[in-house]
Amino acid sequence: MSRRKKGEAVTGWVVVDKPLGPTSSDVVNRVRRAFNAQKAGHAGTLDPLATGILPIALGEATKTVPFVMDATKAYRFTMRFGTETSTDDAEGEVTAESSHRPTDAEIEAALPAFTGEIEQVPPAFSAIKIDGERAYARARAGEVVELAARRVEIHEIALVSRPDEDHAELEISCSKGTYVRSLARDLGRALGTAAHVSALRRTRHGPFREEAAIPLDKLCALGHIAPAPGPRVHLLPLETALDDIPALAVSGDDAARLRKGQGVLLRGRDAPILTGSVLATHRGDPVALTEYRQGELRPVRVFNLAN
Repeated sequence: MSRRKKGEAVTGWVVVDKPLGPTSSDVVNRVRRAFNAQKAGHAGTLDPLATGILPIALGEATKTVPFVMDATKAYRFTMRFGTETSTDDAEGEVTAESSHRPTDAEIEAALPAFTGEIEQVPPAFSAIKIDGERAYARARAGEVVELAARRVEIHEIALVSRPDEDHAELEISCSKGTYVRSLARDLGRALGTAAHVSALRRTRHGPFREEAAIPLDKLCALGHIAPAPGPRVHLLPLETALDDIPALAVSGDDAARLRKGQGVLLRGRDAPILTGSVLATHRGDPVALTEYRQGELRPVRVFNLAN
């Protein structure tokens, strides 16, 4: 006899405003308990010293996480001039110092070189794996970690404010895999000084935006309030993560075939307009993520939603 899963079959997305301190895994665990959900996962790590948007997928929504992982992200961050650190943020040990403080004009003149596709070396203290081990684990053990440069894309970058000569606040929109800590380090060097990130906030992650986020503590407090709906009032539909993917309504028979892992042949006017990933729905409910190839919808991820 199979073991019954603990918790309830809750499905959807919740946009958490992560506070300073907890890891992304900590947030996932707290959200899962607040919803008493069987399964939960996040769509992109935020460092403990970072705040802001952390989309959490519950239940069947975890099958859509890859589509959010690849989405564009936006950040607001503060650079502190004068020191580089081992972690490229305020947590690490000072590794370099400089007395030079760039002007606003110098900062703005340097930004175009960091716009578009650029080569970026990730921080030694990162979650990138080296021979199966996280880079940060090796760095914490005192090992010299050398990571290869990676190509990332900065869609936009702008100087927002200058609180004082030691700090500059910037905003960026960037691709998956971009490290803001590396950006601050490299920008500081380009300006003839040393720099690290002293504050970092994610303001957008794909379809999820800052104004839709709920603070973690507030969400968890709702988990202790009766009666329902409690935290479920902040639960977004599974398909929220699939805004950029075309949807196609299918018949009950075709939905049944897809749920069994079988392909569905398309005829008529639907076939010519589809390409790549397609969300198959029946009566407004998601049935499966499919790939359209050679006139056929082939299921890639089937959603097992309670009727």
